[in-house]
Amino acid sequence: MLSDAELIELESLLREEEAYQASQDFYSYCKYREADFYKPHRHHLERLCNTLDSFHKDQLLKQDGTPYEKLMIRLPPQHGKSRTLVNFTQWCLGRNQEERIITGSYGDAPAGDFARYTRDGIAELKNTPEQQVFSDVFPDVVLKHGNSSYQKWALEGQHFNYLGVGVGGGVTGKGATLRIVDDLVKDAEVAMSPHQLEKIWTWYSGTFSSRNSAEGGVVKEIFCATLWSENDPQGILEKDEGDEWYVLKMEIYDREKDVMLCDDFMNKESYRKLKKRMLRNSVTEMIFWANYHSEVVETGNLLYGEFKTYTSIPDISKKGNYTDTADTGSDLLCSICYDKGVDNNIYVTDVIYTEEPMEVTEESVPMMLNRNNTREAIVESNNGGRSFARVIDTKTPNTLIRWFHQSANKESRILTNAATVNSRIIFPFDWKTRWPEFSKHITLFKKNFKSNKTDDPEDTLTGIVEKEIFTNAGGVRRRN
Repeated sequence: MLSDAELIELESLLREEEAYQASQDFYSYCKYREADFYKPHRHHLERLCNTLDSFHKDQLLKQDGTPYEKLMIRLPPQHGKSRTLVNFTQWCLGRNQEERIITGSYGDAPAGDFARYTRDGIAELKNTPEQQVFSDVFPDVVLKHGNSSYQKWALEGQHFNYLGVGVGGGVTGKGATLRIVDDLVKDAEVAMSPHQLEKIWTWYSGTFSSRNSAEGGVVKEIFCATLWSENDPQGILEKDEGDEWYVLKMEIYDREKDVMLCDDFMNKESYRKLKKRMLRNSVTEMIFWANYHSEVVETGNLLYGEFKTYTSIPDISKKGNYTDTADTGSDLLCSICYDKGVDNNIYVTDVIYTEEPMEVTEESVPMMLNRNNTREAIVESNNGGRSFARVIDTKTPNTLIRWFHQSANKESRILTNAATVNSRIIFPFDWKTRWPEFSKHITLFKKNFKSNKTDDPEDTLTGIVEKEIFTNAGGVRRRN
């Protein structure tokens, strides 16, 4: 059994080992300083820390084996990214007192906060013997006396180590070894202003990016921000310099695995309520997808505007369906049931939009047709559609199944009929929560077809309009 003196010595040795490990490994540093925040089950923080660690040590490698010098970070709001970057700047300065860091943000206030938190973390003193502070890990690193301005400061023995600056601010005469951007675009309002984006890009690409190391060495850059637009600085950089940037992207919700990024910060129920609230108009929808899924929505480049909705359907003339089976491996099946009103509008009543295989959809689509009392269903017969039509025909005794080969150019059809689709097809008031993936696809579909991965829902809506409004379904044939 150890004596009290031996226990004290052992505890001291363990603390020294923890402090040493924190100096060598960034995630260990974060756990050492803030164990209550960097909890073991918060795996996204561990991944973020390890990525920053590898980036700092030149171990984040491109395919050719050379290290990345540029890193993009995209995480949902309030998930610890700025806090982790503050810890990262402290850790970098602890490991290398000649590091020169310039951080940029959308304004002086957030830039000043970033600088102050970094400075105060380095200068923190122990309130209790058990408290773990920066000086435990890096005892020889201290702020320069009389040079502790919160926005620009240096370490003892250095001329300059840190500057925080907002968009439009000057950085003359300050060479950097590490540049960090933490949200240059303040919000969606700024993101939708071409004039504001141009001002930000001019400052970033000129004033900020010109602050290189005085010795001409490598200048690393971290760009941590919401990707609002293809025309915001991050969007331009990814388009023009994509191969130079390592992109760390974590969405708040994994749709394939049906799990949240971290329930401590937002659980599934809260996410669903937020999503329902934000999908009510195109602007808040843009904010939702940008903030929580890092998906760009160009409102000026969208094919469709806001769709009309209904709470009740007027007198109807028929109950129909249009199905576009999956043409290729990247396509999804889209099947839409609708009521055609006597007012000649189309009222959508049910949707299946899925990547499930044929053996599944050959069951689910007939169930939907029967459930909606569908009288006539049109199936595009391209690449397996005819076989699909014959199978569902056997399971829908009250539905006339027709099929046809679609030979017209898909892109031309969708573009030509877009205005009619937007004005004549009407959805139930809760359609965005009832069919979230389907609604997301058509509300975010872009006029520039190369920007879209698939076009199945748009093709299906176009087919409905051609058949029901213009009676141009391309030669529909009655089943045999």
